[in-house]
Amino acid sequence: MKFIDEATIYVKSGDGGKGCVSFRREKYVPRGGPDGGNGGKGGDIVIRASNSHNTLLDLRYNQHHVAKRGSHGQGSNRTGKDADDVQIVVPVGTVVKDAETGEVLADLAADGAVFIAAHGGIGGRGNASFATATHQTPRFAQDGIPGEERHLKLELKLLADVGIIGFPNVGKSTFISHVSAAKPKVADYPFTTLTPHLGVVRYGRDHAFVLADIPGLIEGASHGMGMGTQFLRHVERTKVLFHIIDISRADYESAEHDYEVINAELASFNSSLSAKTQVVAINKVDLPVTRERLKKEIDNFAQRGIKVLPFSAVTGEGVEQVIHAIAAALKDAKANE
Repeated sequence: MKFIDEATIYVKSGDGGKGCVSFRREKYVPRGGPDGGNGGKGGDIVIRASNSHNTLLDLRYNQHHVAKRGSHGQGSNRTGKDADDVQIVVPVGTVVKDAETGEVLADLAADGAVFIAAHGGIGGRGNASFATATHQTPRFAQDGIPGEERHLKLELKLLADVGIIGFPNVGKSTFISHVSAAKPKVADYPFTTLTPHLGVVRYGRDHAFVLADIPGLIEGASHGMGMGTQFLRHVERTKVLFHIIDISRADYESAEHDYEVINAELASFNSSLSAKTQVVAINKVDLPVTRERLKKEIDNFAQRGIKVLPFSAVTGEGVEQVIHAIAAALKDAKANE
C-alpha cells in the first residue's frame, strides 16, 4: 500500500428539511387548524480516527464528501426524517486543518477520536409550530438551515516514541531493520527511504517502544530542499530523537558539523523539535575509516557534554548499548511529561 500522509478534501453537510404548511382536513372536524410538521436535520460530516487505517490514500481519490439533506416535514404533524451522517475514517494521528486559513481544527491522536467537520442544518419548523391564540391559521413555515461546507487539509503525523534523524545514507533504515521487524528498502544511494517506516523495538522481558525511520534530511530541508519538509512533521510527536551520524562519508567535514546542520533544520521547522532529548550515535564503526576518526569525534562531543555511542547497524556491534540508551532517555522523557 502506498503511504500517503496528506490530503485535501471538500466536505458539505446536509441541509435541514423544510417545514410543512398543512391544515387538518377531516370530516366532521371543521377548522381543524394547522398540522404541518417540522423538517428533519441534515447529516453531519464526521471524521473518525481508527487503527485500522495507516494512510490517507483513500482520500486522495475520494475528495468530495456530501451528506444528504433532512426530509421535509409533512401533514398530520409528521416530522421529516433526519439524514444519516457521513463517516470519514482516517489513521490515528491525523491532524485536521482548515485548508484556507491553516487553523488546526482537531488532532485525532487516539483510536476512536471523533471530530464533526461540518454540522448538518437544522430542519425548518412547520406551520403547526407557529400557531398561537391570536394567530390560529399560520400559512407559512420555515426553510431548513443550510449545512456547512469547507475545504479541509488532513495531515498524518506518525505516532512513534522515537524518531531516527540524520543525513541520507547514515544507516537509519539498516538500523530499524536490525532492531525490529520493519523491512524498509536499504541501498547505497541518497533518499533510499521515500516514506516513513515504523518498527516496534522490544527489549528486556516486557518492554517495547515504537521507532520511526524518517527519510534523510539535508541542509535546507525545513525550506523544501530534498524531502525533509515533507516528513519532518512525523517527528513532532516523538518523545526522543535518535540522531545517527556517519563520519565515513567522502564529503565528511566533522561529526559536529553534521550534528549542527540537522539540529538547525529541526529548529527552523519547529522550535520544539530542537528541544527534544537526543541520543547521538556514530554508525559504521565496522569501517576502518570510521575507526580512525572515531576517538577524535567522541572527545569533541564530550567537551560539549554530549555522550556519543559508536555502533554498527550491519554487524550489530554496539546496538544493544544504543537500545538501552534510547530506552533510558525515553523513560526520563515520559517521567518529565
